[in-house]
Amino acid sequence: MPQNFVPFLKENARKDMIALLNERLVDTIDLTNAVKQAHWNLKGVGFIGVHELLDDVAAHLRDGADMMAERVAMMGGMAQGTSETVAEKSSLTAYPTDIVSVEDHVKELVKRFNEYSTNVRKAIEAADEAGDEDSADLFTEVSRTAEKDAWFIGSNSAKAA
Repeated sequence: MPQNFVPFLKENARKDMIALLNERLVDTIDLTNAVKQAHWNLKGVGFIGVHELLDDVAAHLRDGADMMAERVAMMGGMAQGTSETVAEKSSLTAYPTDIVSVEDHVKELVKRFNEYSTNVRKAIEAADEAGDEDSADLFTEVSRTAEKDAWFIGSNSAKAA
């Protein structure tokens, strides 16, 4: 087993945090893939602005995923982010692959960002309860970025909410 660089956590809390970080890692990878699906396929009024925005959003999500995976490794766990794991364990609603309009993609992305943000906020609470302030802080940073990105995406349409 890899070395644990977070020795202050009790063993059960450490295992719980590894599992929680992996759960949110899976969701983050899934949401990143949804953002890229939209990026590649959207068409219509406002295309270029949304297309470019989604590249930035995907980069933010990848940064969050990287922080989660590295925290898992620091705690002596194994990050679980394979395509197979994401397909099997994501808690997010599957992204539609048959839409093309900017409006439809914005609406669907905002929906998934809301699901994602709810899960991340629950993770903040769980990390606080476990006494893992660093994981709670990591989730807070991810949450703050996701909410801002959802706002930017949703601001592209009055119908997004």
